Amino acid sequence: MQSNNPIFTRSPEFNGQGQGSAAGGYASPQNPYGSDPSTWGTGTPGTTQEYGGPSAPMTIDSVVQKSAISIALVFVFAALTWYLTPEVTSETAGSLYGALLIGSGAAFALSLVNSFKRVISPALVMAFAAAEGVALGALSKFFDATFVSDQGITGNIVMQAVVGTFAAFAGTLAAYKFFDIQVGQKFRTFVIAAMFGMVALGLLEMVLGLFGNAIGFFGFGALGLLFSVAGLALGIFMLILDFDMIERGIAARLPERESWRAAFGLTVSLVWIYTNLLRILAILRGD
Repeated sequence: MQSNNPIFTRSPEFNGQGQGSAAGGYASPQNPYGSDPSTWGTGTPGTTQEYGGPSAPMTIDSVVQKSAISIALVFVFAALTWYLTPEVTSETAGSLYGALLIGSGAAFALSLVNSFKRVISPALVMAFAAAEGVALGALSKFFDATFVSDQGITGNIVMQAVVGTFAAFAGTLAAYKFFDIQVGQKFRTFVIAAMFGMVALGLLEMVLGLFGNAIGFFGFGALGLLFSVAGLALGIFMLILDFDMIERGIAARLPERESWRAAFGLTVSLVWIYTNLLRILAILRGD
């Protein structure tokens, strides 16, 4: 099972190079030990030895548990950043901006490490979630202070973006299952290329912004809205890739540690959707 998703591509198991994919191939319900007798273990069925790997097989429960931990860490550190930083004023904006830079920088570095690390590290995934939480907490507080509303909680764009993100997740999952969406090679290639393209454009925008020549991708005009809508759509496509790889990983009975890789992928996609949805709401609110 070859993967083009950069989050999964460094995993030996997701690319048919793990211990379960020796000459005999992956263990399966029909052939739980693989076809190569040299890979057979002696443990009881369902134990680590049955799969020749370091852990029990990946299951939907293990993916849900690890994803819940990762997303909860994002929420906790976002809340801590929100409540422990001062209210946004011209005098205090610097400290919040510093938290945004530190959190986003650490999250970006850790995302690269987690994406290209052959053996996933739960500690690094949780560190990424914590750093992402700091960045999102600072970013959300900036937006909340900038785009205020007299409509109460129903007019809070941060709350709307959070609800919208989980609605997008639920809707995409429902569509994936009920419409039996099949992920083909061309779709994978398109999504990965588009993701790297948007990241490159974002980095270019940041560099040009330092010299006062920003293009406007992160602005609040028509180009910023178009960029955010494209980013939101891409985030939905990323979720579909995540669901496909999780489903394939469970079917291939990958080691349970790969649940952390799946959790990392889902967290990246949800953060991607949230930030773009937050910007869309801010632009519409500004109009």
